[in-house]
Amino acid sequence: MTGFLGKAYSPRSADETRDLYDDWAASYEAEVAQNGYATPGRCAEALAAHVGDMSTPVLDFGCGTGLSGRALKLAGFEAIDGADLSADMLKQAAEKSTYQTLTQVEATDPIPAGYSVMAAIGVIGAGAAPISLFHALMTALPSGGLLVFSFNDQALKDPANEAAVAEWIDPGAAHLLFKEYGDHLPGIGLKSNVYVIEKA
Repeated sequence: MTGFLGKAYSPRSADETRDLYDDWAASYEAEVAQNGYATPGRCAEALAAHVGDMSTPVLDFGCGTGLSGRALKLAGFEAIDGADLSADMLKQAAEKSTYQTLTQVEATDPIPAGYSVMAAIGVIGAGAAPISLFHALMTALPSGGLLVFSFNDQALKDPANEAAVAEWIDPGAAHLLFKEYGDHLPGIGLKSNVYVIEKA
C-alpha cells in the first residue's frame, strides 16, 4: 500500500493519529474512493434496518471528512451529529450539508451524552481508535440504544477486538442484531465485519 493508506494501519498514539489524519484530510476522500470504500454504506444500511424513527439523532463518532455521515444521510437518517479528533478532517466534513453539529474531541473526553443511536464506522482498529472506545460508546448508550461499527481485516487480526464485543454479548448486556463480512476497501483487498448491537 502506498500513500496515507500505507501508514493508516500502523500503531500510534492518539496525538500521532490526529496528526496523520490532519495531514491526510485534503486527499483522504480521493484515496479511499479510488479503492472503493464500501464500509460506510454497508454500516448505514444495516443500522437503518433496525431504527424505526429516522429522525432520531445519530452520533457519528470518528466522522472524519464526513463520508460516514453522507452514507447515513443517504440511508434516510435526518439528524446526524459528528465528532472527531482531527480538526482538519472536521473542516472537510463542515463543507458537506450533512451534519447538524460537528465537535472536535480529545481521546480522553467522555462520549457526548444524549444519543440512543451511535455509529463508529471504520474507527476502531490498528492505527486508529483503541478498543477502549467501543466500551466507552457502549457505556454511554442508554438501554435499548443502538451502535453500528466495523472491524476491518487489520482490526480482526487482533482477537482482543472481537473479545470485547463478546464481553457485552455473552452475558446479555447487549444483543447482536447484525453481523456481516464484506467489502471494506476492495481496491487493496481489505474486507470488514459490520455489526449492529443493541444495549440491553
